[in-house]
Amino acid sequence: MKTVRYNLDKLKQIDLRDVWPHEALDFTKWLSEEPNLAMLGSAIGIELELIETESSVGLFNVDIYAQEASTGRRVVIENQLEDTNHDHLGKVITYAAGKGAEVVVWVVARARDEHRQAIEWLNQHTDNDFGFFLVEIELWSIGDSLPAPRFNVVEQPNEWTKAIKLNEGLSATGRTKLSYWTKYREIAQASPEFLKVFSPQKPSKDHWTTLRCGTSAYHIALLIDTLHGRIGIEFYVPDDKEIGHKAIENAVLFEEELGLTAKPFDAKKASGLRFYKDGCKIKDNEEAWGGFIEQQLRWALEMKRVIDELGHWVCLRARACQSMLRGR
Repeated sequence: MKTVRYNLDKLKQIDLRDVWPHEALDFTKWLSEEPNLAMLGSAIGIELELIETESSVGLFNVDIYAQEASTGRRVVIENQLEDTNHDHLGKVITYAAGKGAEVVVWVVARARDEHRQAIEWLNQHTDNDFGFFLVEIELWSIGDSLPAPRFNVVEQPNEWTKAIKLNEGLSATGRTKLSYWTKYREIAQASPEFLKVFSPQKPSKDHWTTLRCGTSAYHIALLIDTLHGRIGIEFYVPDDKEIGHKAIENAVLFEEELGLTAKPFDAKKASGLRFYKDGCKIKDNEEAWGGFIEQQLRWALEMKRVIDELGHWVCLRARACQSMLRGR
């Protein structure tokens, strides 16, 4: 019998200090770069945006201070290129308290059992607004290849358990909203076309869920109205009247694409456009939710196309605003 030869090689683990000799000067600097922070975010299921490195907390500094892109939730990331220890466990809790963070990510070379259990305990005994991640970082190469990083999540929030706890404290209407957005996230995550453009938020008890458009100047929100039995979508501008008024002036473009009538709003700070479709009963009508959600996903993609058409103006304005804020 002829022997079949396969052109394979062996994986070889690389010592972390061979690549990052100094934790703060090398590893933190590397991790804070956008593609590497995105890699960590992908591992823990959160889209991360850097705020600053070596961010002050009293007399100490947290390695990386970031936020969740879709929600603005504050995130602290503490790095440790060695086995976990009590000192760093204390630091991550101190930094979370000092920054008012809702997400804590502890990146380590190796997680000891007692610290894995501590993070597990924290996840079990905090409410749905908080999450603790314990993540091991490894480096691997094949043959003479360059080392490649790999993040392994050792402990993370049990979102299902926390959702159950949240559900227990809600009214009947709150439970309906939470269930609806849970179904929405399930359908959205199964839609490749939608995921190319948007990252769905975690389920909440609110009447809306946010979709980021790559800027903090405005966003899209999907809406449900359990009282009047309708679903909707809006273009929401938190405080930039120039962008909000530009959208209102071009409401007809949104109406033509969505097939809905615009309801402009111009409050003291926020402005934008809101759209509703009546005859969409939410309460006690779970079998219809799938169709409602599919419609909202289509609206979101259509609205994003309109924004992009208007957008060279809007985007340039948003970028200018962000530059001004950074310069302050």
